[in-house]
Amino acid sequence: MVKPVKFAHVVYQTRRYAEMIAWYQQVFEAEVVHQDPALAFLTYDDEHHRFAFANLDALNPGGEDRDERGTIGVNHVAYTYASVADLLETYDTLKGAGILPYWSIHHGITLSNYYRDPDGNRMEFQVDVDDDYMRSEAFGANPIGVEVDMPALLARYRAGSDPLELLVMPKGPMSAIPEMHGMT
Repeated sequence: MVKPVKFAHVVYQTRRYAEMIAWYQQVFEAEVVHQDPALAFLTYDDEHHRFAFANLDALNPGGEDRDERGTIGVNHVAYTYASVADLLETYDTLKGAGILPYWSIHHGITLSNYYRDPDGNRMEFQVDVDDDYMRSEAFGANPIGVEVDMPALLARYRAGSDPLELLVMPKGPMSAIPEMHGMT
């Protein structure tokens, strides 16, 4: 099994959006890479983002804060693979074991598969595509990304497609979030 090369980021869901951003800016001297009313992405090093914040007041107005999955707290953790080949091989190996992603998406900055462990903890397996994309107008217009057909990408990979072609963001509408707590 191919292993990730690094831990990439953590995403938090919050109803204290501005406070959380300010705290992480102060504690980590983090820079805001992108912020809109619903989502903020911050980094403290050369990674495109180390923290993301989902503003539940914007995404789920009037929702109750319950002590269950999908409310306040960690949404998911992300792991980066060295190449699209490694990401696709991992997808194929896990698929063979009956473990399928609940969401496959091209975020522009990453190509990603999202999985749940037996306790329901969410994780993102990703390969970096374009670190500068997060600072672009295109990202501002579509901060979620476009869903991808992972079996089709795997077939193209097996047929010998250029790995760079496999990383091109497909055209399409911004993806719906599979569930309120399935954020990027």
